[in-house]
Amino acid sequence: MQQSPVPPEPPIYRRIADGLREAILSGDLRDGDRLPGENALMARHGIARATARQALSVLINEGLAVPKRGSGVYVRQFRPIRRHGSRRLSRGQWGRGEAIWDSDTRGRPYTVDEVYIDRETAEDAVARVLGGPDVWVRRRRYSVDERPVQLSVSHFPAALVEGTAITSEDTGPGGVYARLGELGHAPAHFTEEIRARMPHPHETVQLDLPAGTPVIVIARVARTADGVAVEVNEMILDAASYVLQYDFDS
Repeated sequence: MQQSPVPPEPPIYRRIADGLREAILSGDLRDGDRLPGENALMARHGIARATARQALSVLINEGLAVPKRGSGVYVRQFRPIRRHGSRRLSRGQWGRGEAIWDSDTRGRPYTVDEVYIDRETAEDAVARVLGGPDVWVRRRRYSVDERPVQLSVSHFPAALVEGTAITSEDTGPGGVYARLGELGHAPAHFTEEIRARMPHPHETVQLDLPAGTPVIVIARVARTADGVAVEVNEMILDAASYVLQYDFDS
């Protein structure tokens, strides 16, 4: 009986990366811990600098580590945010004065910064959906556990939201959807389109993304029960920080 061939042993840089990965996933190395540097790996394993660099590059490319210039390579282990597509947008969420992000973070601390609000002329694609180019725009960045995870920009018809809390930094309990409801234009139907791509340079900076990390782009349109579009929103998510959950009945 012929025996199956024994698979070749993986190269040394792979074995070193496997050991470091196991330490990260087991919790022996935690988020923010410094990994052994090239010199330490060379001394420990008797390898060349190029081999040590390859081992660290494996973890960087997997999103488990991030290099910091002049400092070293650090663990980037982040508990993903579970984004429940339908639950977070339900009227029961914002209708009782809770923020959408309360559903996403489930008690984890989050902040909103880099907030920019202004009246603008929308691009053609947005203007077609909202019925005109005159819009109010809300741009912001969200961070969870002190880590930037999402950029978001919302467009609203200017005639509808002019002079309301939607044009203020603090939109009040329940956020913009609760305010739209008070105006008699409560969102009743949402459409989201999702795609993945590599980040633009400014997104890499704003989200502090390691090299090679893609983003998830979610484009959402909110409509009233009469089918009138009241918001166009584009969200840029750090793909390594999210799990997207959608529930469907068959």
